[in-house]
Amino acid sequence: MLSFRIHRMKPHVRQNFRWAPHTSGVSQLKPRDYEEAGEFEGESFYDVWTRLRGGEEALDVGDVLEIPGGEVRICKYVGFEEACWALPEPKEEPAVPAAQ
Repeated sequence: MLSFRIHRMKPHVRQNFRWAPHTSGVSQLKPRDYEEAGEFEGESFYDVWTRLRGGEEALDVGDVLEIPGGEVRICKYVGFEEACWALPEPKEEPAVPAAQ
């Protein structure tokens, strides 16, 4: 069994996500749009979805499952698709003028 970390999409972001057109390819996820919601064990992404379905903790469109190796999948209407966390680019330090 694998341990899946659950990330729930925040409600204000979910409304936009639900109405956005479906895109293919790897989804870029913004960490600020998600809240951690614990962990759940299962055999696969679909196994976790099936076990949680019908309960209070059911996965909804836009929610994310992550396994310890770093693989991330987002729940969409068509199933689980590849995703990755979009990390902000590091800010460059301002150049220090050379002493003369």
